[in-house]
Amino acid sequence: MVRTTLVQIDNYGPWTVTPEPRRETDLQTLQARLYADISQAFGAHDSTAFFSRFDNVVVFTEGVSPEEHAAVQRSVNNRYPVTVSMGVADGATPKDAVRKASALLQAEGSAQDAGRETRLPTEVEEGDVDEGVQVAHFDIESATERYTDEIDAYGCQLLVERAGLALMEEMWARDSTTFFVGGDNYISVTPFLGRDAFADAIQAVEESTDVELKVGVGDGETPAEAGMRAKHCLERSRNGGGRVEFY
Repeated sequence: MVRTTLVQIDNYGPWTVTPEPRRETDLQTLQARLYADISQAFGAHDSTAFFSRFDNVVVFTEGVSPEEHAAVQRSVNNRYPVTVSMGVADGATPKDAVRKASALLQAEGSAQDAGRETRLPTEVEEGDVDEGVQVAHFDIESATERYTDEIDAYGCQLLVERAGLALMEEMWARDSTTFFVGGDNYISVTPFLGRDAFADAIQAVEESTDVELKVGVGDGETPAEAGMRAKHCLERSRNGGGRVEFY
């Protein structure tokens, strides 16, 4: 069982152009600060937040109660000119949980509906469901030497995003959610996949984009614990290990 929270800014599209269009630099700054605050607030609960499209933030919140969600929501809404709603759902896989959390918010009204404000629908299992979580941290093989120091910055960005999209699609087909986390790194939350699944995924990406990946895979009781273990495994891969390293 995986718990996912979709955080969505309420009525954001209309707000950005009311009473007149707002400067894009101000909007980008607001979104970045909001993501940082959400990440920090849920990080205190050993959860991991991904910025998705910035006006949407996806958080893996294993073990975080609806009451704790409400406290984070109040803190955010008290400090910003916009409010956020949250859909919280447990699912059999990360893919399933994201879909359920999305459906919960959609049932509350459109993201651009002025009447939908500060909603917190939940669909979670009662009691403790301590099955843990698996996290995979992907990295492009020798990205600095091959790309960052060799081609222009925009060309490098195109390459990283092209490989990332291929990876996201491969992992989505394996019931996993994958997010860009900066540089040449992507993180997946996965339903306890085996070594062969990761090997097949990175091979498929290489065949379609000519970009080689390596991955460290960790598990733990919380997303933060699993993520740190995945990072250590990735370091092992970088330091002479295999292209797929498990905790």
